[in-house]
Parts: sequence; structure tokens; C-alpha cells
Amino acid sequence: MTYLLQQTLNALQLGSIYALIALGYTMVYGILRMINFAHGDFFMVGAFLCFVVVTFMQLPFAPALLVTIIGVSLLGVIVERIAYRPLRQAPRVSAIITALGVGIFLENFTLALSPYPKSIPPLIPAVNWTIGGVTLSSLQVIIVFLSIALMSALHFIVQHTRVGIAMRAISWDINLVPLMGVPVNRIVSITFALGSGLGGAAGMMYGMAYPVIDPYMGILVGWKAFISAVVGGIGNIRGAVLGGFILGAVEILVAAFLPSTYRDFVAFSLLLILLVFRPHGILGKPRSQKV
Repeated sequence: MTYLLQQTLNALQLGSIYALIALGYTMVYGILRMINFAHGDFFMVGAFLCFVVVTFMQLPFAPALLVTIIGVSLLGVIVERIAYRPLRQAPRVSAIITALGVGIFLENFTLALSPYPKSIPPLIPAVNWTIGGVTLSSLQVIIVFLSIALMSALHFIVQHTRVGIAMRAISWDINLVPLMGVPVNRIVSITFALGSGLGGAAGMMYGMAYPVIDPYMGILVGWKAFISAVVGGIGNIRGAVLGGFILGAVEILVAAFLPSTYRDFVAFSLLLILLVFRPHGILGKPRSQKV
């Protein structure tokens, strides 16, 4: 029982990171019906940006987190403006290819700047508490509670602000809302900023928890976060959070009770099996379209 509780804490830590990244996928898809395959590389840029500001600027945890979120948010806005906006009316395959190209560019640009794996210096004191044989670290507490705080802030923005109302309106009918005075381009840019910022925060927390970072770290993590979004119901914010925690729990528990080489096999098999019985995800719903 103690071992299971310990692995549950580890699953909460990993699931929080997956959920933050999955939110970026699901927000962009919910508005533009587009999969931003470069989002995993925004996560990687967040980890490297944190490394830069901590190593060279000597910033503590809170300012480093703020700079990381703002920096990756700006990157998301720039990419949307330059790479995605001109293709908004183009066939979807063009946007997909562009997203893949943006991801490859970010990976190789980062590799050119720093060709070797790096490690983020410790940002918080390493404190461990043992309760009933279960060890809880200060890093786990910060990652889980900070992730929940960011998710709650996003939920508040989407549900209780004018920007959130505009996002939901664009998600419902992107061709109609401009006639009602909604600035579509501005709202889409804000959506990319929010999703990218969450991915950057996830990259920083991942770099703190799993200290070795490299330019290709966002590929597999990004795909797993995409799985989380699809499992929960892509386009649904609560579904993305639920899918992130489910996938985190599956990975940790598989590695705890089976050989660790089975972890990715089980994770991707989960997506295949779920899509057979729930093609729209756990909380996703089919949308009818007039033709």
C-alpha cells in the first residue's frame, strides 16, 4: 500500500505536466480545428529558456517562471502570426506540414545554440517529508499545486471573462463571430499565448523534476501530451486535464509493476483502444455540421 501511494504521488507530478501541455493542444484545436504539432517544442523552449535565465541571469524561482511563461507566450504569438495565420484558409494538410516544420526549426535552432544536454540548477530547497512511509518532496508539492493554479486560472479566463466568451464563440462558429464585432485575429493570438505559456511552464517544471534537458525532449513528451488531449476529448479543457492525469498514472504504474520498456507501448495502446470505443474521447462530444 505504501509503495502504491508513493507511485500515486509520482503520477500526480507527471500527470500535472502532461495536463499543462495538453491544454495547449486542445485550446488551439478548439478554436482553429488545427493540431499545433510544434507545441511539444514550445515545451522544450520553456525548459531551455528557464536554463538560460537561471544560469546567466541568476533569477530565483518566481521571476524565472514569469520570464519563461512570457517568453514562450511571445514565441507562440510570433509563430501564429508568421506561420499559421496566412494558412488559415488553406487546406489543413498545409497547416500540419507547417507546424511540423516549425517544430524542426525550433529543435535545430536550439541545437545550434547548445549542442549538449543541459541541467537546470536547483531553484528551490530540496526538502522531503515522510508520512507513513510515503516520501513527499517540496518539488512535487510545487509542481502539483502550481499546475493546478495555472489550470484554474485558465478555466477562469475561458469561463468568466470577455476574452473567454470570445474564444468559445469562435470555437462555435469562426465565420459568424466577426460579424458580431469579435476581433478574431486578436483572440486567436491570445489563445496561442495562453497555450504556449502553459507549455513553457510545463517545460520549466519538467526540467526541474527530470534534470537533463536537450533540444529533442519535446518530441516524445509532446506526443504523449497530444495523446492526453485526445483521450480526454480534444477541444475540451477539462478533458485535456483528465487525460493528462490518466496518462501520467498509466505510465508511472506500468513502470512500477512491469518492465519500464512497456511504458510507451501501454501509453500508445491506450489511445488506440479508447478511440475504438470512444472516438471523441472521454469528455468529447461529436459535433454536427451543416452542409
